[in-house]
Amino acid sequence: MALIELKDVSKLYGFGDATSVALEEVDLAIEQGECVAVMGPSGCGKSTLMNIIGLLDHATHGEYTINARRAERMRHAQRAKIRRDKIGFIFQSFNLLPRLTAIDNVALPLLYRGLSTGKRTARARDMLERVGLHDRSYYYPRQLSGGQTQCVAIARALVNDPEIIIADEPTGNLDTESSRVVMELLAEIHATGNTIIFVTHNPELTRYATRVVYMQDGQIQYDERKPLGVIGRYARTATYGPEESDEESAMAGVSALMKARDHDDVTVKPKAKPKRRKTTVRRPRKTTAKRKASV
Repeated sequence: MALIELKDVSKLYGFGDATSVALEEVDLAIEQGECVAVMGPSGCGKSTLMNIIGLLDHATHGEYTINARRAERMRHAQRAKIRRDKIGFIFQSFNLLPRLTAIDNVALPLLYRGLSTGKRTARARDMLERVGLHDRSYYYPRQLSGGQTQCVAIARALVNDPEIIIADEPTGNLDTESSRVVMELLAEIHATGNTIIFVTHNPELTRYATRVVYMQDGQIQYDERKPLGVIGRYARTATYGPEESDEESAMAGVSALMKARDHDDVTVKPKAKPKRRKTTVRRPRKTTAKRKASV
C-alpha cells in the first residue's frame, strides 16, 4: 500500500449558494521515497491538498489514508501525534517565533515530546549543522537573511526525523541564489529516503522532483513521472506554452527574411537631386579709353 493515498477526496467551503469547491474528487497515491512537485495556478487547490495530506484539515468527502491509517477515523489527539512525529512542515513565510533564537526555534517541536533541555539542544544543534548554520545558532530570525531563515525552518522540520516533508512554496520569498540553496538541501534530504511533497510555481524547480502533479480548478489534470534533473515537460508547456520544433523555427526565420526582402523591394527610393550647373564668371572687357591709357 502507498504511504499516502487519496480516493475521491473533495473539499468544500461555505454553505448553500456560497459553497466553493477547493478540491473535486482527487485521486492521488504517493509511495515512500518519492519527491513530488505540485504545480498549478493560484486558487487551484494546491495548499488545500497540502493541508489535507498534512492532517491540518479534513476532507469533506472521500478517503485519505496515511501509513495504512484512515484519517477520518482518527481522533484529534491521534492526528496531532502523527503531525508531530511523522510530518515536517516548511512554510513560505517561515513561521519562526521572532523572540526565540534559531536553536530554540529548531528545538521547539522536541519540547512537545517531553525531551530534556540537554537533549533538545543537542539535536537542534546537530540539525543546524546539517543545514550549514551551526555558527548562527544564537541569532534571532531578524538577524538572518531570507535563505538562512528558511534553512532554520527546514532544520525545525527535520528535528523529529519525520517520514514526510511537506513544503508549501518553500522558495516563494527567496531570491534565485537562496532558492537554489534551499532546493539543494531538500534534494539531500530526499536522498536519505524521506518523502517530500513541495508546491511551486517555478517549472525550473521540478528538476529536483521525481514526479510532477499539475492541478487546475481543484482537480489533478496531469501526473508525470520523470528522472531527477529534468524539467517536467507538461509543467514547462503549461507555464511557457509549447516549444517550437527546429523545423518550425527555421520556417519562421525564412518567412521573416522573405518579408524583410519584400519590404525592401517595394520601398520607394528618393529621387536624385538635379545637378546644379556650374556658372562661369566672366571678367568685364576693358574699354577703349583704358586700352589707350595702358598704351
